[in-house]
Amino acid sequence: MSIKIAMPMTLPHFADAQAFRAWRSNPPQWLPIALDIARGHGLDVSAPHVFATGTNLVVGLSGKLILKIFPPLLRAQFVSERGSLMQLENRLYLPIPKIVAEGMRDGWPYLIMTRLAGTLGSEVWPSLPEVQKERVLRQIGETIAAVQRVPLGPLAHIEPRWDAFMRAQMQGCRARHERLGLAPKFLAGLDDLLRDAATLIPMDAPPVILIGEYIPENFLLACHDGDWSLAGLFDFGDVRAGWRDYDLLGPSAFMSAGRPGRVRGLLEGFGYEKPDHALKRRLMALMLLHQASDLNSHICIEGWQDKVDDLVDLQELIWAE
Repeated sequence: MSIKIAMPMTLPHFADAQAFRAWRSNPPQWLPIALDIARGHGLDVSAPHVFATGTNLVVGLSGKLILKIFPPLLRAQFVSERGSLMQLENRLYLPIPKIVAEGMRDGWPYLIMTRLAGTLGSEVWPSLPEVQKERVLRQIGETIAAVQRVPLGPLAHIEPRWDAFMRAQMQGCRARHERLGLAPKFLAGLDDLLRDAATLIPMDAPPVILIGEYIPENFLLACHDGDWSLAGLFDFGDVRAGWRDYDLLGPSAFMSAGRPGRVRGLLEGFGYEKPDHALKRRLMALMLLHQASDLNSHICIEGWQDKVDDLVDLQELIWAE
């Protein structure tokens, strides 16, 4: 006679993110709890889909809904995601998830949201023809501008505030990029750039909603008559309030590839004309100060380290005209 041991149906406590990530990487440990939460809301759990990538616990339900569970140590992401979806609801032309239900399980907050239609951007982007990439980047620029026209509302209270966040990033910038292995020829110009950043980056200008990651993994595309277009935007866990140019960094690093047509599409869609030296310098500074900054991993221009001699050359390469 075999004895079945029931899985514990309680979400555990984790002292640090590394321990949580190790646990999250083994879905059988937590999927039964996620499905129990879904059943508690009367939802169909017959064909769950676990999303392996991402930061939190994410499960697709019946192809129509998404359950996202946030560990207590990432509660700030829950606050950001919930607040953003509520503030942006019915204020954008581009579809975003709609909150269907929310709750708490063992101190872990969760959201149940509608699932958007479309193809994940990262699956399509590499194979798009150049003219289509320019088109999508223009739409991304337009979308960033549209999000930033929405009033901040409660998102104005997300901590840290912009000035405190920027100053902390400036203080830790050199140590961060030394640790990440940025080449000495770029580190050599870092102090000059940080001095410029103090005046180039507005600290007290009226803040706007910053998503932080307009990258192919966080948007959906759809094809109509051979033309690919943005079809949805999701993942608002890193939203903050701050200076508008910050949200140009994701598409600049991951998608523009230093191609003038792509750069022009993104910036014109956003509302900028031809980029001048001050704008390029400010964007270069912000790229080094971004919360997730890692130039070696994030600049998608093949062999860029060998094509330029310093940070000034690099900004001209990334935002080529």
